[in-house]
Amino acid sequence: MPLGDNLGDKSDSRYCGVETEFNDDMPHVLSHNINGGFDFVVAPLMEPGYRPSLIDNASKDSSVLPFAGSDLVLSPSQWSSHVVGKISSWIDLDSEDDTLREDSEIALKQELAWASHLSLQACLLPTPKGPSCGNYARCVNQILQNLNNMQLWLRIPLEKSDVDDDAVNGMAIEITDSWELWNSFRVLCEHHSQLSVALDVLSSLPSANSLGRWIGEPVKAAILHTDSFLTNARGYPCLSKRHQNLLNSFFYYSIQIVLSGKPVHKLPATLGVNQTDNYAQQAQRHDLRSYLDYVGYLYQKMEPLPEQERFELGYRDFLQSPLQPLMDNLEAQTYETFEKDSVKYIQYQRAVSKALVDRVSDENASATTVVLMVVGAGRGPLVRASLQAAEETGRKLKVYAVEKNPNAVVTLHSLVKLEGWENNVTIISCDMRCWEAPEKADILVSELLGSFGDNELSPECLDGAQRFLKPDGISIPSSYTSFIQPVTTSKLYNDVKLHKDLLHFETAYVVKLHRLSKLSPSQSVFTFTHPNYSPNKSNERYKKLRFEMPNDTGSTIIHGFAGYFDAILYKDVHLGIEPTTATPNMFSWFPIFFPLRSPIYVKAGAPLEFHIWRCCGNTKVWYEWCVTSPTSSPIHNSNGRSYWVGL
Repeated sequence: MPLGDNLGDKSDSRYCGVETEFNDDMPHVLSHNINGGFDFVVAPLMEPGYRPSLIDNASKDSSVLPFAGSDLVLSPSQWSSHVVGKISSWIDLDSEDDTLREDSEIALKQELAWASHLSLQACLLPTPKGPSCGNYARCVNQILQNLNNMQLWLRIPLEKSDVDDDAVNGMAIEITDSWELWNSFRVLCEHHSQLSVALDVLSSLPSANSLGRWIGEPVKAAILHTDSFLTNARGYPCLSKRHQNLLNSFFYYSIQIVLSGKPVHKLPATLGVNQTDNYAQQAQRHDLRSYLDYVGYLYQKMEPLPEQERFELGYRDFLQSPLQPLMDNLEAQTYETFEKDSVKYIQYQRAVSKALVDRVSDENASATTVVLMVVGAGRGPLVRASLQAAEETGRKLKVYAVEKNPNAVVTLHSLVKLEGWENNVTIISCDMRCWEAPEKADILVSELLGSFGDNELSPECLDGAQRFLKPDGISIPSSYTSFIQPVTTSKLYNDVKLHKDLLHFETAYVVKLHRLSKLSPSQSVFTFTHPNYSPNKSNERYKKLRFEMPNDTGSTIIHGFAGYFDAILYKDVHLGIEPTTATPNMFSWFPIFFPLRSPIYVKAGAPLEFHIWRCCGNTKVWYEWCVTSPTSSPIHNSNGRSYWVGL
């Protein structure tokens, strides 16, 4: 039974599982736990005393493996929907004992073959027994090469010791960080997309920065132990505030909770007239029901997803190629999506209002007509915002709407006729770079910004249109700056890797970022100002950035860089998606993602050095990027060989 019905949440985190002991009566195990309120069981598939080496050679061919019942004891849908296989915990493929190591390899392959036969959705692999897990990873990697679409969850304890000094009382302290164990195993398995993590949540938690690393990792489940619970004033189990926040984070990122362990709370007896009935109910209740109820209470207490996030659910971590606004004409559906973003146009209207008031005093308002040009008018939302600003401020306005897309021009003509703007608006069906304006403009308005600010060629377009502007004219936007930060995002890395080519690793994607860890605050990259009257102006740029990770984060892996922008429309009116200053409730732009061909491992405390270039040719503009510290990556997208924006 799902934990609750949270508006907009259709994710796997609604379903809670329970870890069980071995029992060869699987129908009983399943019915007892499903009736007890759980949605699935994490159950051993093999009798725990089984060792391949103990089976007689003579009877090997005829012996039946001690699995937990045949495949017929449950229906196929029960196996696949309600059972996660738990691989035997005694398995140790890196043991120095040859017999144990060989037994482990045989048993692992037998159990996973059986799980695959049952069409289980996932299997829980035991935690590596030590930091050296090469043989274990090799064996798992072999299995992954021929696995159906079953996921393998590697069990990893959620722990990291936080020691500030290198020595305590003169003794060297070895810092344990379970993320290192996961990273070592994952690298040995070539970042396989079917290898994921089940975190063992213990009674003490690492720092918030250390926990944050795991959001960008492929964590599918969190195993919550009963001894991690505290006791509330009424004697019932509850969790510390930090554990509550962690579970809320798991719910948000679609990570399933699995309860594990024996009940450690002696619940208060319910007194009343029907005391006998209550005792009978208590006897029928699942041993862990009070823990499940508390997890359900936390889930139901979550705020429902805001309307905007519900709208964006389908776009989460979905890679999209950026628009080519100069080479391609936008489709009606694309225009319609952008036009629904009322917040953006409110900001533009505010900026135009302020510019009009600055341009024409109240005394001259009735006698002066301001010439305003909308370059890249699309289907007219900026024309509307500008005319509304004129009406709001009592200024007279003459508008030129310049648009190169002949299909959008049809809509513009229809809009002007419908709204009765014939005396105020002149439509120009032409590329702004080729048009010869009959007069100079007081104000130049455009919405040519991309997710990285300049990535849809706003600088090139506005430099070309600048000749329309009076020497003291105003450009809206007046400037914009790109920002970038390193991220862990296993999901996006594996999605790019699926293409198995260089081109996709050298393409910058627009993406609604979700399952990622932001490892260091974003830093500014390139700034463009308009109008730009510099005599030696060039839109080529280069920036070297040095990122420092917080000390308590621990080691990390960088899959790429998330990019944003912030624009000053006019004076104090801004618009942007940089996380710390983002305009609320605006959805026209998702961030941009620059992938790395090979993930970069950054040791705790080590800086990360990143280089990015904006390059300009006769027919295209492109970015190149690389990492030079702690290790060097290749320079990505040299000469714009894979990704560019056409002029």
